[in-house]
Amino acid sequence: MTSELQTGALVGCGNPLLDISATVPMDFLKKYEMNEDDAILAEERHMPIYRELVDNHRAEFLAGGSVQNSLRIAQWIIGKPNVAVFFGCVGQDDYASTLREKAREAGVDAHYQVSADTPTGTCAVLITGTHRSLCANLAAANKFTIDHLEQPANKALVENALYYYISGFFLTVSPPSIMRVAAAALAKQRPFLMNLSAPFISQFFMQPLLDVMPYVDIIFGNEAEAHAFATAQGWPEKEDLREIGKRLVALNKLNASRPRIAILTQGCDPVLLIQHDSIQEFEVTSLAAHEIVDTNGAGDAFVGGFLAQFVQGKSLDVCIRCGNYAAGHIIKNPGCTYSGAPQFVE
Repeated sequence: MTSELQTGALVGCGNPLLDISATVPMDFLKKYEMNEDDAILAEERHMPIYRELVDNHRAEFLAGGSVQNSLRIAQWIIGKPNVAVFFGCVGQDDYASTLREKAREAGVDAHYQVSADTPTGTCAVLITGTHRSLCANLAAANKFTIDHLEQPANKALVENALYYYISGFFLTVSPPSIMRVAAAALAKQRPFLMNLSAPFISQFFMQPLLDVMPYVDIIFGNEAEAHAFATAQGWPEKEDLREIGKRLVALNKLNASRPRIAILTQGCDPVLLIQHDSIQEFEVTSLAAHEIVDTNGAGDAFVGGFLAQFVQGKSLDVCIRCGNYAAGHIIKNPGCTYSGAPQFVE
């Protein structure tokens, strides 16, 4: 099937970050006033952390950021390069060169906007035993503008795509770009998929999220993100994931011929597939404690596995099972990384 997939079938927009990952002693966390399993945005005191990892701690580099992670996983499973196109903003520096190289190695066709005066966004991944602490500096990722999508070559990539995926994180950067992509998807009657991404999106960026929701054909989220959305909306069923899913599906939608679908993950509990007339559960394979290396990136991997099958026209149950496979594989590896050839069986 993969040989028939067209180049550029899937377009994603998000925040490209270069993950700089290294094993460090506990003293290193203390030095930067961080705790194990932190996931924070960098403040001024954290800024030297990235150079120190590179200079002193045998750091590894990986193309990161939520959407780019999902597209890398999708490409790994699809096995044919350049099915996925990625848009985001980077700086004019060595880190951007590394990001380009890593994206290319993964088979992702990255078309970065370049900010001349802001460094490429980075995320420090600090490994202490089985714990991983994250410190993200968005930097140039914040500088993406709709102008980049208006360039003729990029505009053609958006127009020619068959599927579109955007993270809620991107709502903090360029809502006009999201609306442009959403409008292209609607005009061509092609699926537009989105992720709730994090509780803070619903808490602080609800209006741009509600603006784009009428275009969304498939919405992804985990239980914390779904609860945050329901709470921000004042829904009485904010503790009941099934009821939240039903309400998400029922929100106003522009293309009524394709009813919205909600796919809600809940860690090791079953994934919920919520459609306007049904709710299905998909079991998640339990892993032994010693198999779990790192749960960071599991959500990105789930979407990547889903997309790998979705763009091949597979049924939703196959897409979700592949999402669960991808998440389970990623959890056994450090960071959002994979090893070997994919072993997913339909």
